[in-house]
Amino acid sequence: MSKSKITVQLMSSALLPNDNIKLGDRLIKQLRIPTDRSIWIAYGSFKQEVRVYSGGKTATLRLHPSLFSRSGLLPRTVLNVKYNALEGTLRLGPLIGVMVSRYDSRDHGKPFGSISSFCLEMVKACKTQGAYVYFFTPDMIGSNLSSLEAVHYDAGWKKATFPAPDVINNRLFTRKLENSPSVQHFMKEVKSRFGTHVFNEKFLDKSEVFEALGSNEKLQPYLPESYLLRNFNTLKAMCRTHSTVFLKPVRGSLGTGIIRITRQGDGTYQTMTTSLAGTKKKTYPSLLKLFSTISLKMRKTRYQIQQGLDLIRIQGRNVDFRALVHKNKSGDWSVTSIVARIAGDNHFVSNLARGGSLSTVKDALASSGVPLTARQTALPRMKQAALEIASGLEKAIPLHFGELGIDLAVDTTGHIWLLEVNSKPSKSENAPLNSAKIRPSAVRLVQYCRYLSGF
Repeated sequence: MSKSKITVQLMSSALLPNDNIKLGDRLIKQLRIPTDRSIWIAYGSFKQEVRVYSGGKTATLRLHPSLFSRSGLLPRTVLNVKYNALEGTLRLGPLIGVMVSRYDSRDHGKPFGSISSFCLEMVKACKTQGAYVYFFTPDMIGSNLSSLEAVHYDAGWKKATFPAPDVINNRLFTRKLENSPSVQHFMKEVKSRFGTHVFNEKFLDKSEVFEALGSNEKLQPYLPESYLLRNFNTLKAMCRTHSTVFLKPVRGSLGTGIIRITRQGDGTYQTMTTSLAGTKKKTYPSLLKLFSTISLKMRKTRYQIQQGLDLIRIQGRNVDFRALVHKNKSGDWSVTSIVARIAGDNHFVSNLARGGSLSTVKDALASSGVPLTARQTALPRMKQAALEIASGLEKAIPLHFGELGIDLAVDTTGHIWLLEVNSKPSKSENAPLNSAKIRPSAVRLVQYCRYLSGF
């Protein structure tokens, strides 16, 4: 394969025969493309035999309009180009597909719901890196997997037909959609038939994460005591050891359905439960009475029971930290950002969906009362923890992840704890604290897609 990877602008030329393309002499030489025989041009799953002719001093790639139509390529797009001499293939890309849960063409402001602004940032990030991105929902997947009806941005959101992409980022928001037979079949088939890379293939369950990481001695200092709640004995043992425990829905999201159990001085137990309507408080005369109520919930919801921690607070509000980590342009885990999340009034969870707010790590730690020595080293220790957790999770769970939201906490002594790992970190919740037009996470995702596809 030619080691040269360059970007070219695609131009339409009706004067060319259907299966001829024109490329500038300098680019032909740089990529070592033969002009005395046919080669293949490829874009995602599309592949067509063509002849390459000299385009003189131009720095563009010229194609016949019909080739644009058949390939899903668009005129005036700037793409990376590489030539594989062994396969005789000139490949353009990368072509990136983002699988999303919803698209509503009538909602011009937010056609993709809460991730609409992020989708547009992905478009902008692709333009700066010579890539192309489209977005599709499960109901856009047809029987012909080599092409997809999808949504792209061209002076507005529009539908068009594209080849199967080089890389797919799974951004489905519900397990029901993700686990549907059509989606599972699609992901399996595009990987095997076209060599498509699919990352963030599935949601992570809380119990799955802690079980996977628990056997890693290096990570154990970050892990609070945590078990899948199966029976009363588990609850009893945890409440004897810890004055406060948390019950977290194994498949919960946005901080809903979390139950905090606190042992009171008079032997009673108080629960605080998060819901869409707010936080509900209730007192039980005994742990057995409390469990009888929880056991009804356990018929529909599995809970992870976790040790309560003496975490830092700001004006009485709990604080935790969201570390966003990505695979970078070299395929290695890197920390993209860490922000502090401060719980809202009358809430014990810090999710923005529950009224929480964002702060810089530095400001949050300065207001928290953490000892100065621990405060000065907290940020580098958080970064190290996030990278070690991401690497450990990848080794323990044989799935492809390219992005993780790792929720960390700091206790009053400065010790760092893992709260949760999210394989579908919210793109509305992790908006940057500044007004940058393209947040770093969009840039990192495109860089990783380029790495995966060899561009």
